[in-house]
Amino acid sequence: MLDPVLRRWIDPPLDRAGRWLADRGVSANGLTLAGLAAGVLTVPLLAFEHYGLALLAIAANRLLDGLDGAVARQGKPTAFGGYLDIVCDMAFYAAVPLGFALAQPGNAVWAALLLASFVCTCASFLGRAAMARERSEADDGRRGAKSFFYAAGLIEGTETILAFVAFCLLPAAFPWLAAAFASLCFWTAGGRLVATWQSESESGS
Repeated sequence: MLDPVLRRWIDPPLDRAGRWLADRGVSANGLTLAGLAAGVLTVPLLAFEHYGLALLAIAANRLLDGLDGAVARQGKPTAFGGYLDIVCDMAFYAAVPLGFALAQPGNAVWAALLLASFVCTCASFLGRAAMARERSEADDGRRGAKSFFYAAGLIEGTETILAFVAFCLLPAAFPWLAAAFASLCFWTAGGRLVATWQSESESGS
């Protein structure tokens, strides 16, 4: 929901940084993998309750995730680059709930619920992209240049990162925050399902 607003603010500086990095031979896929490494680092940091350091790892992951696309746009983005980016993003999103589950036994059920909601949002997102490709639908571009169709929803990348920040700032409230955020993720998946069904109905009429 907030992604289009954020893109207007962050894309210009990211593109300048991406141009500078591309001129020096930095690889977009290399940045993607570096971002994954930073994201996976959140697991032990959260498990040992180093919440401040985990926040830094989350910030590093998001910065590198923004830079990889900016570097790719300086040349010709590849299908594999887009694929690698989404795989690494989903691995990072799974890492944070896992870290909280390891931090406190009382977090485990809520982290599992959160992971289940992520599976639903991921399925609704990627399934919609596959359908759009079959039907040759164009992305509206409001969330930046993408290598595949981007299905909008109540919960997108920006909201997820804001939730992760809240988890780290208020770790004692993780069960409540995770339950609330999981509910919004399930709502998002359901909304995408309805929107996709409506789109299919309209295209068939």
